[in-house]
Parts: sequence; structure tokens; C-alpha cells
Amino acid sequence: MISIVIPLLNEEKSLDALADSIAVSMRSITEPYQIIFVDDGSTDGSWAKLQAMVAASVNLSAIRLRRNFGKAAALSAGFDAATGEVIVTMDADLQDDPKEIPRFIDKMNEGFDVVSGWKRVRHDPWHKTLPSAVFNRMVSWLTGVQLNDHNCGFKSYRAAIFKEVKLYGELHRFVPVLASARGWKIAEIEVEHHARSFGKSKYGISRLPKGFLDLLTIYFLTSFSQRPLHLMGSAGLLGFLSGSLGLASLSLVWIASRLWGSTPFHLHKHALFYFCITAILLGAQFLVAGLLAELMTAIARQNRSPSSVADAIGFGRPNEAANEMIQ
Repeated sequence: MISIVIPLLNEEKSLDALADSIAVSMRSITEPYQIIFVDDGSTDGSWAKLQAMVAASVNLSAIRLRRNFGKAAALSAGFDAATGEVIVTMDADLQDDPKEIPRFIDKMNEGFDVVSGWKRVRHDPWHKTLPSAVFNRMVSWLTGVQLNDHNCGFKSYRAAIFKEVKLYGELHRFVPVLASARGWKIAEIEVEHHARSFGKSKYGISRLPKGFLDLLTIYFLTSFSQRPLHLMGSAGLLGFLSGSLGLASLSLVWIASRLWGSTPFHLHKHALFYFCITAILLGAQFLVAGLLAELMTAIARQNRSPSSVADAIGFGRPNEAANEMIQ
């Protein structure tokens, strides 16, 4: 089974055409498939459209979230509902071409666990493409996962990956990085990209600062999630030792001034004294924070869904199309 998970927000006009294109594309694949639309708090007629589409097709299912939780939460809800061994994700705005899906499956059959799309030719304005190019190079350099387009939402995954990788915040674009850190094999293929036909983009240059902060989060999770004391402890030791050495030096100067100097040396009159005290205190705080982080990583955390599902339709029905294909 192949599960196609499509998060959407106010994409009413594109849904029919997208579902039809996927159906045409999947004719070349022998495996049964399901399409799961996740309505992430749309305020247009997207949910009414999905209800009509699900009623007319046994391959379609839909989930409606109670409000707009974000793309990562919408994807997570779709992943939880997916029954396929392979999960394909794509956007609902018709900029991703469903005819590429068989190519994703072929690449995965070569032994890869994650296949990421690369929109070499993008039909987006410069204020989206330029920050994206800078961001992609930064991610590849910092994480070591060499992809040309980390931001591309057109990807395919082994479903088992999401038993180990949990999405929250805006981490959906970093799934290949998180998967690679756990040993899954990553690949990339070029995909065709189309200009937006309906609606407007939900993203702009304002997401660049958020993306940078998310990148720092990913760097920490992939490099130090199992050893946080190595990061914070190193900073703590550096501050603690430098402050201690500074105080020791000042103390020797003070002793020398008392024994042999004609003018007394007053520690509190020198800024270096306060810098050393601050370094020692900060170093101690970093060490304590690192120890607490080590304790937290050793405690099993209770899994909690990042979203709240209001409705789910089209699940639990016998998939007639899939049964016919199997027979």
C-alpha cells in the first residue's frame, strides 16, 4: 500500500484536479494506494469539497483539524492515519506534479528509505527562491546531509521512519536530516515544478528567521540529543575554568602587591574581577543545565499528538479498488 498524504489550507479550487491527476499517475503502479487529505483549519470551502470527494471515491480519506496547527502537525495527523508501507507527501496547490510519484517509488525500490524532491527549476518569486537557496546550503553544511532542496514538500518515506521521528513545530522539512541521523538511506531526484494556479502562497521571507532557529534545533537534536552534557558541559567548563584562572591570576597579583608593592591592589576596582566571577557563575549554570538535560533524556517521555482532530472520514471502509488490484 502507498499512502499519499496531502496537507492543505484553503485550497478548495485545486482539490478536484489534484485528485484526478494522482489517479492518472497511479495507473502505472501495481500497488494499491490511498490518498489522505489533511485540512489544516481551512476557512474556505475545502472541507465541504473533501466530503463530496470522499463520498465519490474509495481511495480517498480526509481529516479536518480543529484549527490551523501548522504543516508539521497536519502531516503528523496524516502519518498516524496512513496504512501504507510507503508514504508520499506533496502540496495541494498543484505546484507538485503527481506524474513524478512513480519515479519516487522506483527510486525507493533501489534500496533508499527517503527520497526527496529537488525543484531545480522553480516557478516562484525571487523573495522565495533566494532565501530558500541560502537556507538549503546552510542546512547541508551544518548537518552533513547533502540535498539541493531541503524545503521541497514532495518526498517519499518508509512508514517505519515515523515510529522513530516525531514531527512538531516546523521540523517537517528536516525529516531527511533526522532520518539520516538514525541511519536511514537518503536520496534525491529532480521533479517538475509548476506555477501556482489558484490561491496564494502560505509562506514568505518572514519564515527565514524561524527556519534558522529550527536549523539550530535540528543541529542539537542530531548531534547532541543523546549527549546534551557534551555541548552545555563544554561551554560550562570553558567558562568555569577561564573564570577560575582569571581569579587565580588576580589573586597572585594581589598577594604580590601586599608583600612587595608600595601601592595596594584592590580587586573590586578592576573589571576583570567581575568578568571572572560572571564566567564562573555562567559556567556552573551551564554544567547544571547539562546534567539536567542528561536526566531528561534518560526519562521516557509520554507521546502526545501535536494536533486535535475534529473529524475523520473515509477510514475503516473496505477498499474495493485495492482489493480488485490485489486479486
